[in-house]
Amino acid sequence: MKKDYILPSLNDARRRNKEVSKNVSFIMDDSYKGLGEGKHYYIITHGCQANQRDSETMAGLLDQMGYSMCDDEKKADVIIVNTCAVRQGAEEKVLGEIGALKRLKTLNPDLIIALGGCMAQEEESVRTIMEKYRQVDIIFGTHNIYSLPKLLYEVITTRTRKIEVFSGMGEVVESLPVTRFMSHKAWVNIMYGCDKFCSYCIVPYTRGKERSRQKEDIIYEVEELVKQGYKEVCLLGQNVNAYGKDLHIDYTFGDLLSDVAKTGIDRIRFMTSHPWDFDDTMIRSIKENKNIMPYIHLPIQSGNTGILKKMNRRYTREEYLALFDKLKEQLPGYSFTTDIIVGFPNESDEAFEDTLSAYDHCQFDNAFTFIYSKREGTPAAAMEDLIDRSVKEERLQRLNEKVAYYANKKNQRFKDSIVEVLVDGVSKRNSNVYSGYTPENKLVNFTGENIHTGDIVKVKITEVMSFSLNGVKVD
Repeated sequence: MKKDYILPSLNDARRRNKEVSKNVSFIMDDSYKGLGEGKHYYIITHGCQANQRDSETMAGLLDQMGYSMCDDEKKADVIIVNTCAVRQGAEEKVLGEIGALKRLKTLNPDLIIALGGCMAQEEESVRTIMEKYRQVDIIFGTHNIYSLPKLLYEVITTRTRKIEVFSGMGEVVESLPVTRFMSHKAWVNIMYGCDKFCSYCIVPYTRGKERSRQKEDIIYEVEELVKQGYKEVCLLGQNVNAYGKDLHIDYTFGDLLSDVAKTGIDRIRFMTSHPWDFDDTMIRSIKENKNIMPYIHLPIQSGNTGILKKMNRRYTREEYLALFDKLKEQLPGYSFTTDIIVGFPNESDEAFEDTLSAYDHCQFDNAFTFIYSKREGTPAAAMEDLIDRSVKEERLQRLNEKVAYYANKKNQRFKDSIVEVLVDGVSKRNSNVYSGYTPENKLVNFTGENIHTGDIVKVKITEVMSFSLNGVKVD
C-alpha cells in the first residue's frame, strides 16, 4: 500500500509569525461533483461550537459532491468522526467509537471511515490510529477540511489509505459550502486559532495561530443569514475579543459587534471571550446595541494568582475580579458563566479555597467545571503533580455544589416573570413540551399552542430550577 502520508508535527504547530494570514477561496473540483450520487454520509461531532461549525462545512462539501445526509450510521457510505482533544476523556470516547465502527466496516467493506478535528492534529493520536485502527481510511486535520473531497476521491479511486494533516499556522479559506444544522440559529466564524498558549491547553497546537476573517466576509455572511430568516448568530473564535489584532488594523471586536448589530439580526451572541482582551470598546458596543444578548461567558479557570501564573492566563485574581465587577456595574441584568479547572498540577488546598471564594464573589449563573486533564506537548504536561485523584474529585464535587447553589439563586429572579424565548423545537422527552433560550441564555421548557421552531415567543416562568426554567406561553 502506498504511504504518501502528511503527518502532524507538534514543533511546526508551535511556530508563530506576525504576518497576515493568507486568504484563499475554495472551488470544488468538477471531478469530485457527482461522486456521491445515491450515497449517504453520517457525521459524529464531538467538542466545542467550533467543531459543530466545522461539521456543517464537512456536510456542505459532501452535499456538493452529491452525497445525502442520513440519520443512521448503518445506512451510511461515509462516516466522519469530528474529534475533540481538549481532555483525555474526549479522546478515549472517540477511540471507543471508531473501535465500534469496525463492525460496520466488516459488514460493508466499501464503507469509508474518516477522522477529522483536533485529535487528528496530535502526533501521538495519529500514530495510535494508524497502528491500531486500520478501519479508518482517512485522517485529515482542522487546517484542511477543504481537502475532504479530494481525499474521498483518492480513497475511492485508488483504494489506499489517506492521511493529510497540516501543522502550519493556517490560512483563511472562504467560499466553503455549508449545510446549516439549524434553520433559525447559526454559528459564524470570525477568526480561527489561538495565540494565548495557556500551559494546559492543546488548542493553539491543533487550531494554529490567531487569524481573523475580513470584516466584509463576516458581515456578508450575517446579512445572508438574515435574508434566509435566521433569528440568531453566535460569533465564534477561540478568543473572539482578540479579533483583528493579527490584521494590524484599527478595527476591534467591539467595532465588529456594532457592524454585525446593524444587519438587523434579532439576536447576537459570541463565544468565547478572554479576560485579557475585554476592552472598553467592546463594552460600549454591547451597551449600545439591544440585539447583542445580555450574556457573557468569561473563563476564570482558577481564583488563585499563583495557579493562574502557572496556567499562563496573563491576569491575576485581582485583575479578573476587577474586570468582572466593572462588567456587572456597566451591564446590569446580564448573566455570566465561566470555566474552571480544578486539580491543576500541585494546586494547594489554599489555592483551591481561593477559587471557591472567587466564585462566591462573582456568583456566576453557571460554570463549566473540569478536573485538569494532562495534554502531551503542553508545558503543564511536564509539571510534577503530587495531588491524589480522590482529592481532585472531592474538590470538583465541592465546586459543583457551589455552582448549583448560585445557579438556582440567579434563576430565582425569573420566577413569575415573562421572558422572550427563541424556540429550538419540541423536547426530546415530551412531545407536548417545547424548549428554547432567553436572551440571558437560560434554558426554558414550556407548553402552549401554535408554536414553531424559530419563533420568538413570550413565556411566563412558573417554576425555577438550578439549570433550567419551566413555563407557559402567553399571548
